[in-house]
Amino acid sequence: MHGPIFGEFLGTLVLILLGDGVCANVTLMKSKGQGAGYLTVAVAWGLAVLCGICTSVAVGGVAHLNSAVTFALAVAGSFPWADVPAFVVAQFAGAFVGATLVWLVYLPHWAETPDQAAKLGIFCTAPAIRNIPANFLTEVIATCFLVIIGFAFGSKGLSPTGLPAGFGPYLWGMLIWALGMGVGGPTGWAMSPPRDLGPRIAHAVLPIAGKGGSDWGYAAVPVVGPLVGAGIGALICLATGIL
Repeated sequence: MHGPIFGEFLGTLVLILLGDGVCANVTLMKSKGQGAGYLTVAVAWGLAVLCGICTSVAVGGVAHLNSAVTFALAVAGSFPWADVPAFVVAQFAGAFVGATLVWLVYLPHWAETPDQAAKLGIFCTAPAIRNIPANFLTEVIATCFLVIIGFAFGSKGLSPTGLPAGFGPYLWGMLIWALGMGVGGPTGWAMSPPRDLGPRIAHAVLPIAGKGGSDWGYAAVPVVGPLVGAGIGALICLATGIL
């Protein structure tokens, strides 16, 4: 047992290793999963969240793995503001290291893939149609319902005595899958500042063969949008009795 800060780091690392890893698998040339498609990505991200949560909890963490979730809990009064900075740093560090491991796992494949935008999309999100206000709204809505539905899993209305031990991570994994299929099409459903920005920084600094720019003109959308959506979701949870 190493405690909550290490739990955030390791859990987020696992999340990004498997999540960005599936993006690499379906995208990079000569990978065995090349062309497997969006459904594979959505399912695998759900499983990545499940694995990240279980890993975090196993080492004494609380498995936020997402600064938007940490922010929502702090807004709702369920998490101390004083602990937010350390959690955020651990989440971003885990995301960066996880993305770096993906680069290493697929090391021979980057040079085989000429599409620079596709390589960037392995690390971070990009809009299907670039319309910054619309993209921002999508991230706000997606993250708002991530918070509402995710917190509903633990609500007294759903389970007065609490969920059975070990059951919650499966629900969160299914939620990520459902959100990906339902609202993920326009932006890639980041819903998390570290999930997007940590790997985007990794893309910028790693010597990835044939990479292009890291699209910093879009980078604020999957950071600010999820925080706004998380805050709104937390207020709705308070107003409706979910929290």
